[in-house]
Amino acid sequence: MEISRNVKLSVRQFSLLVMFFTIGTTILIIPGGLALVAKQDAWIAAVVGVILGVLPVLLYNSIGKLLPDLTLIECNEKLFGKWIGTLFSILFIFFAFIGSATLLFYVGNFMTTQVMPRTPIQYINILFISIVVMGVRLGLETIARAAEVFFPWFLVLFLVLVIFLVPEIEIKNIQPVFDTGVKPIMQAALSLVGTASLTLIVFLMIVPACVNNPNEARKDFIAAVLLGGLFIIIITLLSILILGSDTTARQLYPSYVLAKKINVGNFVERIESIMAGLWFFTIYFKMTLYFYAAVVGLAQVLKLRDYRPLCFPMGMLVAVYSLVVYPNVVYMLEWDSTVFIPYVISIGFIFPLIILVTAWVRKKRGSLS
Repeated sequence: MEISRNVKLSVRQFSLLVMFFTIGTTILIIPGGLALVAKQDAWIAAVVGVILGVLPVLLYNSIGKLLPDLTLIECNEKLFGKWIGTLFSILFIFFAFIGSATLLFYVGNFMTTQVMPRTPIQYINILFISIVVMGVRLGLETIARAAEVFFPWFLVLFLVLVIFLVPEIEIKNIQPVFDTGVKPIMQAALSLVGTASLTLIVFLMIVPACVNNPNEARKDFIAAVLLGGLFIIIITLLSILILGSDTTARQLYPSYVLAKKINVGNFVERIESIMAGLWFFTIYFKMTLYFYAAVVGLAQVLKLRDYRPLCFPMGMLVAVYSLVVYPNVVYMLEWDSTVFIPYVISIGFIFPLIILVTAWVRKKRGSLS
């Protein structure tokens, strides 16, 4: 397939995309989920979740070693044949499509509840998906270069946020440490792994096929996940230290509420737009990569030489589905806490594990060329 052969990212560009994807929606919503389960030990759960998040990356790297220069869709067809391979590919494309739609809902819901309450959600969603479609049509290399441009701005905004929040810290909010026990911490950590790490399976559409140095990219894959996880740990820790575990757990967007606490001499205040800016940087790249995986995956299943004609119709479908994927916020919270984890484990862990085992067995038998 020519689709994946015309694109080659540098290792640096690939790493930045992984980092932005790892942070994604997580930086805005995950502190609340972690605090709901692990209370004041949410920051410990974040540390454990980031460390455990390396395991799926090792799995994806192993697949890349056994099946170099192939995207996930091509791996499916090569290993399982036309019919079963296509079935697996459709399941993956559906996962990426659903990921795009749910992220678009998050954007619209955040804007209409926190920033622009009088604006209908469909207008926000259409505007945002239009920018995503534009980016994907321009190509993966353009998206990666944009990540290079935006990363310094993201870093500066994040440092400004942290520096201004330091005076608001109250150490007593994380005490007593390790009071909730092992089970809640592990449960919360698993939710973080599901949100930030198992979704990285979409990068099997990029690495090793679209990276100019696959061996170096595998090492940086792990480093980028850990670096992205560090941002999540810092935001979670600040949320607990400043808001307290109870307030953090009650908030749908705790890190946005956290930014409202900034007040330096009654002069620097109400700069929560910084938090929103951080989130829009990361969620744009996460949604774009989901959408890219869905569109390119579908193009490869249909044996098309160019994925771009599919961008606009797929974008319309994502915009429409984002309006119905979650009937309301209560449904969203219930689905995210009960259904999403087993769903993402099946797609992000069990599915690639089947690929890895099948590839390993076929290589041992000499039937994998």
